[in-house]
Amino acid sequence: MGATASSKQAAPERMLRADAIDWTQVTAHLDQSGWAPLGRLLSVQACRDLAGLYDRDGLFRSTVIMARHGFGKGEYKYFAYPLPELIAALRPALYAGLAPAANAWNETMGIAARYPAAHADYIRQCHKAGQARPTPLLLRYREGDYNCLHQDIYGEHVFPLQVVILLSEPGRDFEGGEFVLTEQRPRMQSRAEVVPLRQGEAAVFAVHHRPVRGTRGSYRVNLRHGVSRVRAGQRHTLGIIFHDAM
Repeated sequence: MGATASSKQAAPERMLRADAIDWTQVTAHLDQSGWAPLGRLLSVQACRDLAGLYDRDGLFRSTVIMARHGFGKGEYKYFAYPLPELIAALRPALYAGLAPAANAWNETMGIAARYPAAHADYIRQCHKAGQARPTPLLLRYREGDYNCLHQDIYGEHVFPLQVVILLSEPGRDFEGGEFVLTEQRPRMQSRAEVVPLRQGEAAVFAVHHRPVRGTRGSYRVNLRHGVSRVRAGQRHTLGIIFHDAM
């Protein structure tokens, strides 16, 4: 009993500011750019602890070797249920702040899906549709590794926003390995943007598409994300996807 209570107390202490995010500002940045900084969410020790989980195979449901699938070079692992306590706390806390923005985007784009206020209710919807495999993932990149531009869509139910948290420190733990977003607007060349992150910092970004206001109303633009080649060292990242997979 005592150990369980203390571990439950530890998780919020390592989540530095998840409850203090200015969601109005985040939403404005998302509407403008398709992504938004969330600031430093995790302590240095929390980042190290999460990165240290990578070799504990019993925590994961699957491992993906990117080169085998043409995804890039490197590895990532999907966590199994039950999720580690810190991730299990972060996922619903972030979802609650993002659900209003996701609903507003769908309304603007004419998409019928709406998202309940609580993440547990949304996950129940996913599971009823056969999407019952957890999607939070831990990624590891070593020298020469990279992640091709892609979208994380795993079934009919797709929450339109996801979060990335950098667990390593650029310039100390690794060189290169920038997080990159690209946006393709109709009849225009793709636009690329590097999202700057330090250890423990997070960003939220569009999974698939987002609305952009034009002279004739709003239209959809497609986004993809990836990671540039790591030139030296080792880079760990936590990805938080809010819908589960088939």
